[in-house]
Amino acid sequence: MGKKGVLLINVGTPDEPTVKSVRNYLREFLLDPDVIDAPYIIRQLLVRGIILRVRPRKIAPLYQKIWMDEGSPLRVYSDRITKSLNDMVEDIEFEFAMRYGNPSIEYGLKNLQAKGVEELLLLPMFPHYAQATTESALKHTYKQLKAMKWQPKIIEMGHFETDEEYVVPLANSIESQLDKDAHLLFSYHGLPVSHVKRIDTSKNHCQQVDECCSIKSEANALCYGHHCMNTTQTVVGLLGLSEDQWSLSFQSRIGPVKWLEPSTMNKVEELVKRGVKKLAIVAPAFLADGLETLEELDIGIREHFIELGGEELTVIKCLNDNEDWVEGLSKLVGKKFDSMATA
Repeated sequence: MGKKGVLLINVGTPDEPTVKSVRNYLREFLLDPDVIDAPYIIRQLLVRGIILRVRPRKIAPLYQKIWMDEGSPLRVYSDRITKSLNDMVEDIEFEFAMRYGNPSIEYGLKNLQAKGVEELLLLPMFPHYAQATTESALKHTYKQLKAMKWQPKIIEMGHFETDEEYVVPLANSIESQLDKDAHLLFSYHGLPVSHVKRIDTSKNHCQQVDECCSIKSEANALCYGHHCMNTTQTVVGLLGLSEDQWSLSFQSRIGPVKWLEPSTMNKVEELVKRGVKKLAIVAPAFLADGLETLEELDIGIREHFIELGGEELTVIKCLNDNEDWVEGLSKLVGKKFDSMATA
């Protein structure tokens, strides 16, 4: 057996909370055809002609609100997770990388190669499969491996939306921060409907069948919405919540296309109208806190909730480097390498 290594891959972050750095990050992120799947010319005109002229000036101040002494929260927590894994697991080398920004995937791969890794596990840090996250990260990694002419034995983590090593720490983190009389909102990162419909090879399930995300089918085996529903229902079961104690929504929309519904903003408004005064929000698609949780939810949604008449909002921290989650992640890794050995 060769030396084992793991590349943890997250989405990415600007290097600094400045307009220039945010613009560089957004350029790389939004020009990825797996993120905005419009034709090349339209994507270039949309991103370079409109988005990059406006959004960096709006987003840079938001990053400034959440920036930590050590740097970007997403990078800080990714680094802590990686260091904890390296301390916990003796016979496996762990490196983390960002699909967009730094440290780059190329940088992480070269570090693992230099450490003599011969068996490589690619671990996109996304429990729920999506072309814009999991697939993009893997495609770019294989591109870098080819450019490096490095050919280790490779295995992919895949999606793990209901694996106990993930959902049990998630449920524990919610339970420790959830008041018994608060409504729990599961807020997942949004995804254009076109992305999930593309996964449905049957062409007659996604958005065609009522409650399509709740129904298990070959057509939605890799459906992001279905994976999000699976996580929600599993955690709800672990917490023993009744139907009226929780809701599901999708956040972080960009552009005029149709997105998965309901939006987190609309769902919060609906809950306040229903009389919800105490609300807790958890964002299970994010394994580490970043702009979407620390600013969008904990600042933006919080202010909106209070303005509407809500009284108390708790935004539950991501798993970050929680000890039970790092231990669970190490077990997921161990299982994957065991499956490689027996394949």
